[in-house]
Amino acid sequence: MPFFASTAIARAEYDPLTHRLQVWFRNGVGPYTYFGVPESVYLGLLNAPSKGRYFDIFIKDVYGR
Repeated sequence: MPFFASTAIARAEYDPLTHRLQVWFRNGVGPYTYFGVPESVYLGLLNAPSKGRYFDIFIKDVYGR
């Protein structure tokens, strides 16, 4: 479970078998669980220079909670 040096997201956990992504935020909120997330989207989050921006664009309103 990676921890991030991000101002928005503290950590994320991904289950490749269920395509479930859990995200914890720096403000202490979470985990939020997102379903149906492809592994490529999770890997994009891991590699994004801005985790918060990537989350807002590619995850937040795209996948069901």
